[in-house]
Amino acid sequence: MAASKTSTTIQSLQVGNEILELVASYDKPLKFNEIYEKTKITKSNLYKYLNTLTQIGMLYRDKETGLYTLGSKLVEYGMKAINRENMIERVTPFLQEINRTCKNTVLLTTWSHNGPMVVKIINSLQGLNIGAQIGTFLPIMSATAKVFAAFMEEHLIREWKQQQLDKLDEEQRHRLESEILIVRKNAISFAKEPLVPSISSIAFPVFNFEKRLLAVIVVVGFSHTIPTQIDDVTSQYLLKMMKEVSQSFGYKA
Repeated sequence: MAASKTSTTIQSLQVGNEILELVASYDKPLKFNEIYEKTKITKSNLYKYLNTLTQIGMLYRDKETGLYTLGSKLVEYGMKAINRENMIERVTPFLQEINRTCKNTVLLTTWSHNGPMVVKIINSLQGLNIGAQIGTFLPIMSATAKVFAAFMEEHLIREWKQQQLDKLDEEQRHRLESEILIVRKNAISFAKEPLVPSISSIAFPVFNFEKRLLAVIVVVGFSHTIPTQIDDVTSQYLLKMMKEVSQSFGYKA
């Protein structure tokens, strides 16, 4: 579609971006009809948009279910934008070691304008539904997001944090703020079943030489395998790994 004479923007690009933002805003893959109902784009035009976005890798369509999620190309662009220090390559050996030791799925998450985003997964059990995949944005009640809320520079997370807090009731907000203070003190975070029933998580920060937060590493698994206290053996092991991973980026405790 050509640009409007009365506008300096290209409408078709705006529509395509709105579709991407819609898919990104949901924690689950979307059906064609769900996207249609929420966008009100005519079905013939929507098919063209979705087909184009899928062909260029911005969206991914599962051939068996027909469900749409963010595509690998979009995630790749996002990682290039937020991954300035070859983060994934450098951290992957640590993720693999944690995976072998804890025998649970391990995630690497980094900050994006939409909040914490999963950029790497080392799976433990194939088919285990952890409620997240590469490109998933995690909510503030997750172990990951609590670490970002505790250590990320306030001006970078202010808008996202307020949007997340608006979804919680007063009791939940008070509890969350207390947990964030504890995370800031102990540098480790716990979350009981934040996304999927019976699946819990534990997370720790990765700092650079300026003591700025670069990423968060998360261990996810069945609730009975995930510790909930800092004095647990696994928690202490992950605190040791936090120092080792951060030291690889020049961090000094």
